[in-house]
Amino acid sequence: MINRESYEAINKELKDKNVTLVAVSKTKTVEDIQALYDLGQRDFGENYVQELIDKAELLPKDICWHFIGHLQGNKVKYIAPFVQLIHGVDSLKLLKEIDKQGAKCNRVIDCLLQVYIADEETKYGLQENEVEEILHAGPFPNVRIMGLMAMASFTVVTEQVRSEFKKVKGICSRLVANGYSLPIVSLGMSSDYKIAIEEGSTMVRIGSLLFGQRQRTHKRV
Repeated sequence: MINRESYEAINKELKDKNVTLVAVSKTKTVEDIQALYDLGQRDFGENYVQELIDKAELLPKDICWHFIGHLQGNKVKYIAPFVQLIHGVDSLKLLKEIDKQGAKCNRVIDCLLQVYIADEETKYGLQENEVEEILHAGPFPNVRIMGLMAMASFTVVTEQVRSEFKKVKGICSRLVANGYSLPIVSLGMSSDYKIAIEEGSTMVRIGSLLFGQRQRTHKRV
């Protein structure tokens, strides 16, 4: 069940700051997503390819679907026809596959490059020099790199989270100063989105504050 009061408060807060809200709907029911859609939400984020496909078939066609999980190259073809933004591009190989599938669908697919900032081996991402290498590697006519994305360390140490977010914003600012157009900085989730906004995030991914804690289910792909 959605938390309408929380959604309306967060939505107003973000609109006032010109920050895009991506509602993280992984493992949530079609009914809950529809309820949030009925309140005006249009951007939803999913982590699992098959779950995203199933939901997209059942829900309104003007939803902007974001893929926010770790994407395997062999699964790009399934979401390429409709995905709005792929958040976690963490290799040149994956970007090339997205470009290839975008060409097959005759569309340009928007992407974010995922930067590795967390003090955790389980998270994915690129180092700063790898981000620059990918930006120089094109052209990719069926891909549009819109900015950077990152996930902070899972910690209660606020200053560490702030420092990690600041690092991403710094990388983005340097790239923009060198002529790249990177309007999106996707940082922050339910636990740290306020810090992320203070450090320059233009897009946040929020789930539990809108839907409640996610249910544990069987493993998806």
